[in-house]
Amino acid sequence: MTVPNGTSTSNGTLAKQKPLQRAEEANELLDTVKGLVVDFIRAADLDAQRKDEYNSGSKHSDDAPASQLLDYHSPKALQQRLQFALPEHGLGRDGLVSIIQDVLKYGVNTWNQGFLDKLYASPTPVGIAADMLLSSLNTNVHIYQVSPALTIIERETCKAMGSMFGLTGPFAGGISQPGGSAANQTSMVVARNNLFPETKSDGYGRRRFVLFTSEHGHYSVDKAAQMFGFGSKAVRSVPVDERGCMRADALNAAIEKAISDGETPFYVNATAGTTVLGSFDPLNEIADVCQKHNLWMHVDGSWGGPIVFSEKQRHKLKGIERADSIAICPHKMMNVPLTCSLLLGKDSRQFHKAMTLPAGYLFHSNDDNEETNGEPNGELNGHDEEFWDLGDLTPQCGRRGDSLKLALSWIYYGTEGYTAYIDHGFEIAAHLADLVVSNPKFSLVSENPPPCLQVCFYFNKQSGGSASRTNSRTTARIKDALLKRGFMIDYAPGDEGSFFRVVVNGQTRKGTVDALVSAIEEVGETMKI
Repeated sequence: MTVPNGTSTSNGTLAKQKPLQRAEEANELLDTVKGLVVDFIRAADLDAQRKDEYNSGSKHSDDAPASQLLDYHSPKALQQRLQFALPEHGLGRDGLVSIIQDVLKYGVNTWNQGFLDKLYASPTPVGIAADMLLSSLNTNVHIYQVSPALTIIERETCKAMGSMFGLTGPFAGGISQPGGSAANQTSMVVARNNLFPETKSDGYGRRRFVLFTSEHGHYSVDKAAQMFGFGSKAVRSVPVDERGCMRADALNAAIEKAISDGETPFYVNATAGTTVLGSFDPLNEIADVCQKHNLWMHVDGSWGGPIVFSEKQRHKLKGIERADSIAICPHKMMNVPLTCSLLLGKDSRQFHKAMTLPAGYLFHSNDDNEETNGEPNGELNGHDEEFWDLGDLTPQCGRRGDSLKLALSWIYYGTEGYTAYIDHGFEIAAHLADLVVSNPKFSLVSENPPPCLQVCFYFNKQSGGSASRTNSRTTARIKDALLKRGFMIDYAPGDEGSFFRVVVNGQTRKGTVDALVSAIEEVGETMKI
C-alpha cells in the first residue's frame, strides 16, 4: 500500500512526499480480478450447452466432467482445502489472487443455468459495473453533504418505483434498506410510531400490541416482533385459502377478537409473492379490512413486487396503491446485485416522523444552511419540507447507496426491457409446470400456471401410512444427486412430505428446465429409495 505522508528528516524538516500511485495499483488489481471474474461467468455460459445434452437423448454418467455450478465439499473438508488464515505480513498481489481463485473455485456459480435454488440468481453485467462504481465511491448515503448525487438518485428512483405501484402523492417515495427483512421491520416501527406517536418516547405502557400476517407470510415479521418487544405471540397467523392466499374474512375476525380481548391491533402484513408457493394475497379486500379498523397496511412485495413491470402479471397487485408501505427487493426477480431493497410509502414524511432523532454532529440543516428552527433535517412548520438527509428516515446510520444498482440497471434496460425480462421468467415457469403436469411420474403442487416464478412438485409421489416420510426422503436424495449433474434446487415441507421448489428467473432458458426434468427422472429411476 502506498503511504501518502512523507517522513521527517533528522533536523525535523519534512522530506519530499512520494507521489500517489493508487490509480496504477487499482488498474493492475482490477484488470487481474476482471479476468478471473469473466472466466467465472464464461464457464457458466459454456456449461449451459451441456444442459441441453439431456434433451438430445444422451444420458449422464457419474464419470462425466464435474459441473461448473459448485465444487462441493463438507465444511470440515473445505476448511482443510482452503487453509484460510489472516497473515501478519501482507501477501501482496499473489496472496490476493490466490484467495480470489479459491473463492471462485469453491463458491456457487449463480451465473450457471442450473442454479434454481433461491429467490435470487446471478446479477447482470451492468449490475457488476454498478457495484464496482459504488465501491469506488465508498460514501455513506446518510447525509446529503457526503453523497449529493446518490441522494438525488435514490429519491428519484424510489419515487419512480413507488409511482408504478400507484403511490403518486406529493410526498410519495421511499428509502433503500439492507434487505427485505429490514424493510418489513422498518415498516413495523414506522406504523407504530405514526399510529401511536407517544410510544416513540414513552414505550408501550399497558398496551398489548398485536399484528397480523398470513400463515404463509415471511418469518421476518415474527423476528421483528421479537426484536421490538411485541413478542412472537403478538403475531397472529391468519388462515389462507387453497391457493395459499390470506383470507380477508379470517383477518377481520382475528382483528375483532383481538379488540374484544383488550389488545391493540395496529399492523397488517400482506404478501405479494409468498416464499414457497408464490401466492398473492387479495390486497383490495385486505385494504378494506385495514381501513375499517384503522390499521397500517404493509405489503411485503420483496419477491413478487416486480411483476408491476408486467402488463400480463400486474393484475395480481390490484389494490396495492392503497397500502401505507411496500417492500420490494430488486435483487430477487430483477437480478440486481445483492443487496438492493426498497421500502416505499405513500407519504415519506411518515418515515421521518417515525425515525428522526436529534444528532447535531450529523444532521445540520435541510438546504444550504437555511434556518431550521432547531429541528433535525430541516423539519419546518407543517412538515411540508422535503428531506435530503436520508439517514434521518431509517433505523441505521451507515447506508450504502444500493439504489444506484437498480437505477443504472433501469437506465440500461429501460422499463420495456424489464417488462420482457419478467415476462420471460413467467413463460419459463409456466413451461416447467406444463412439463410436470404432462409427465405421470410428477405431481404438481403449485398452480398451473404458477402465480410466481417458483414451481413446486413431487417425483414419484406415494400415498398411504408412511408416504410422507418416503416422499421427503425421495425429494432430499434426488436434490443432492442433482448437484453432480449441474442443478441446484431446494425443497419445502408439505402435508404429504417435502416437495421440490424450483425457482426460475429472467435469464433461465427453456432448455434448462427441459434438462432439469430429464435429470430428475433419470436420477429417480436409478435410485433405490
